[in-house]
Amino acid sequence: MNLKTQWLGLHLENPFVPSASPLSRSLDSARRLEDAGASALVMYSLFEEAVTAEEESMVRFLHHQDHGHAEADDFLPDHMDFPGELDRYLEQLSALKSTLEIPIVASLNGVTDGGWLDISRLLQEAGADALELNVYYIASAPWEECTEVEQRYVDLLNHLREEITLPINMKLSPFFSSIGHMAKRLENAGARGVSLFNRFYQPDINIDNLQLQHSLHPSTSADALLRMRWIAMLYKRVGLSLGATGGIHTAEDAIKLLLAGADVVHLCTSLLQKGPEWLATVITDLHEWMEQQGFESIDEFRGRVSQYAVTDTSAFERVNYMRILDSYSFRPGVWS
Repeated sequence: MNLKTQWLGLHLENPFVPSASPLSRSLDSARRLEDAGASALVMYSLFEEAVTAEEESMVRFLHHQDHGHAEADDFLPDHMDFPGELDRYLEQLSALKSTLEIPIVASLNGVTDGGWLDISRLLQEAGADALELNVYYIASAPWEECTEVEQRYVDLLNHLREEITLPINMKLSPFFSSIGHMAKRLENAGARGVSLFNRFYQPDINIDNLQLQHSLHPSTSADALLRMRWIAMLYKRVGLSLGATGGIHTAEDAIKLLLAGADVVHLCTSLLQKGPEWLATVITDLHEWMEQQGFESIDEFRGRVSQYAVTDTSAFERVNYMRILDSYSFRPGVWS
C-alpha cells in the first residue's frame, strides 16, 4: 500500500503525524513513535508566557540588584549562564533532529505580536523542518470586534514570515465567523497549512470551595466530526495543506478525515492513553481497510466524500441539521 502524502511541502511516508504533546519531551517516546510509523512529529509547544516570564525574572533578580551599588555589578552572574525554557526547547529540538529520521515541526504558542516571535530564527537554525503557530486566543472583551481578532492571527503570521523561511502551519480554533474566509486570508498571507481545530480546555468550578479549578477532559472520536466537516468544505477550495487534529483515536476516525480531504491526521490523546505503539495498530487497520476497498494509495480516496466531490453538497450545511431533527422519533409510550 502506498500511504505517501505531502504536507507543508514535506514528503511524508504516511499521513500520521503525532501532534504537540509531552511525548516529544522524551527521546525514548519519540523513538517509539517513529518506530510505530509516525511520518513526522510536532514538538510540545513553547509558550509565549514562559519565554517572557523568564526574561522578566532575569531583569528583576539580576539587572535590578545593582541599583545604588554599582560595584555589585561585578559580582552578579550573567543571565546567559542560566539555561531557560528556550534553551531547553532548542536542546530538545537538536536532540530530536539528531536522533530521528522523520521531520520535526517546532511549535510556538502565543497571542501577542511581540519579540518572543524572534526566537523562531533560533528554531530554524536548530534544524526545525517547519513551524506550527498555535494561537490560543480567547476574545473575552465584549468590545473587541471580530475583525480585530482575525487581524491578530494575520499579524502574527506576517511577523513570523519576516523571521524565517520555514513553512508555517497555523493551528486554528473553530470559533471564527467564517472559517473558510479566515483560511484564505492566512493562505494569502503566506501560510502553508492549517490544522483544524485547536481544543480550548475549559475551566471548571469546584462547588465545594466555590473556586475555579483546572480540568482536562480527553477528546473522543465524536470530536473528530467537526474537523471532518470543515476539512470536507475546505478541500479543493484553498491551496493550504489540511491537517486534522482533535478526536482522532482509531483508524476509522483517520479514514473519515482522509475521505473528507485531510493531508495529515494528528493523534494525541490515544497515544497518551495507549502508548506510542498504538499508532502501529492504527496504520495496520488502515492497510486492512484499503485492501478491503481495493485502494492502493491514499490519493485514490482522499477527498472522495468532500463537499467538492459529493452530489448533495447541502449535506454538509443546514440540510444535515434539519434531517437529523426530522428523523427523530419518540419511543412507544403514552405520547404515541
